[in-house]
Amino acid sequence: HHKNTHNTNNPINKMKMILTISFFIFSLLSLSHASVVDFCVADYNAPNGPAGYSCKTPKKVTVDDFVFHGLATGGNTTNIIKAAVTPAFDAQFPGVNGLDISIARLDLAGGGVIPLHTHPGASEILVVVQGTICAGFVSSDNVVYLETLYKGDVMVFPQGLLHFQINSGGSNALAFVSFSSANPGLQILDFALFKSDFPTELITQTTFLDAVVVKKLKGVLGGSG
Repeated sequence: HHKNTHNTNNPINKMKMILTISFFIFSLLSLSHASVVDFCVADYNAPNGPAGYSCKTPKKVTVDDFVFHGLATGGNTTNIIKAAVTPAFDAQFPGVNGLDISIARLDLAGGGVIPLHTHPGASEILVVVQGTICAGFVSSDNVVYLETLYKGDVMVFPQGLLHFQINSGGSNALAFVSFSSANPGLQILDFALFKSDFPTELITQTTFLDAVVVKKLKGVLGGSG
């Protein structure tokens, strides 16, 4: 007689079935466990890595971890760009760690500017609270999207694209910017070129700027090379 190898009474098949059911239950329990991890408040006593901060022990978490008071007052705009950015990222605001969201305050004095910059890790959305701001970004196919924004206006800047904000009114301007990451990252183009030790000769070759201009900007922004 042909032996039915698919018979559930077969010890081997029984073992396979038990293992399959066990794995299924384990998977459900793992998913269930993951779904009840509501947050990962940053533990500043532990190292910070690419995935963010380690989680503070839940017993040590308080409501203060989810509240940030640092955006109530304006930043110091007495600087070369006449502007200030006050961040509430994971390094300042432990409650946003791991939540893919953060916020910052943007203060622009008269003539203030946030130079061309990128956020490698996040898209940005800006809402104007006071004043007039000219803002824009450049797409990867070199199309420039510009708009003058007034109180209550909102503009979005896609992740990784060069963008800027300028106070285009006569009075101080205030905006709040939110990001799709707890740590959006920041690279300011002018600072990368002229506040660094990037050799002048290489800058002239890669940007086609005149060496005199490069050296002048390095002098203004504090770069070397």
